[in-house]
Amino acid sequence: MKPLTYTPYDGSQKPFTIGLMPLDMDRWIETDADLDRYLDEKQLLANERRDEIFLAEENTEAAQQEVLDLLVGHLACRHSKTHRRDADVVSAGGHAVDLADHLLPPLFKAGSLIADDLVIMRRKADGWHLVAGHVAFPSGWALQEKFGRPMHAIHGEVPGFGEGTRNATLINRIFDNLQVTQPVERFNWSVSAIGDLYKPLSQYRALRQSPVFTLDERFARIERQTLRKLPETGDILFTIRIYIDPIAAIARHPRASELALNFAAQVEALDEHQASYKGLREQRPELMRQLRMLAETARSTR
Repeated sequence: MKPLTYTPYDGSQKPFTIGLMPLDMDRWIETDADLDRYLDEKQLLANERRDEIFLAEENTEAAQQEVLDLLVGHLACRHSKTHRRDADVVSAGGHAVDLADHLLPPLFKAGSLIADDLVIMRRKADGWHLVAGHVAFPSGWALQEKFGRPMHAIHGEVPGFGEGTRNATLINRIFDNLQVTQPVERFNWSVSAIGDLYKPLSQYRALRQSPVFTLDERFARIERQTLRKLPETGDILFTIRIYIDPIAAIARHPRASELALNFAAQVEALDEHQASYKGLREQRPELMRQLRMLAETARSTR
């Protein structure tokens, strides 16, 4: 098992809160040894399900191009070991994107270069709308479900974030006031019975009901999300990087006992609506029991 990259279930932040933190622009996009795996999967999905993973309104071309230009510049500056540019061709591992190919939308090109999914949000009369997206790895939703909708509708099923809630108002205010010079990031976690990157539809949110499971069969699905205001168009780019770890991998962490106990505490603290949204209502007791067993084992062997 590879080391855990992020552990937002460690008690450092409460689930179902906005939890935005300032982001150093140098860390905007992250790459690692898994890049080829993500790009291979994106290519496969583009070949088989392009209309499901890419959508854009007609008047978003300028914003898409702005995203591509910013991304290519960032990759050249910060990730020259994984990305190489030769004239109009940018290569990453075994994949290459021709920047001069006018048949491919700019946001599609951008999303084909990195592990992150990309979404462009635009301010309209009733709030910020999803106007373009290259989303290959959604966590229990589909791009078609959210495309063209305002933020409060996109978050309609999220406990505490629907229309009329304080969080919905705060998110619109945050988007309105986001500064070009200060991007932000946040993290989210869920638990899944599958380790697939592509997990598109809402009905797959619930875990498969099995009376017995191990922590090798349950995966922590982590989202690293960033928000960056585009300086030219004024739109906002939302990036989503997915990390998937077997929960059993916590046992190899230097703070395994503490981490497992905090994870169990976060699961226990969810109310019924929150637990249902995360697909945990039925299997929550068993997950908590196993996390606490992992914590006890880790403590006794250190």
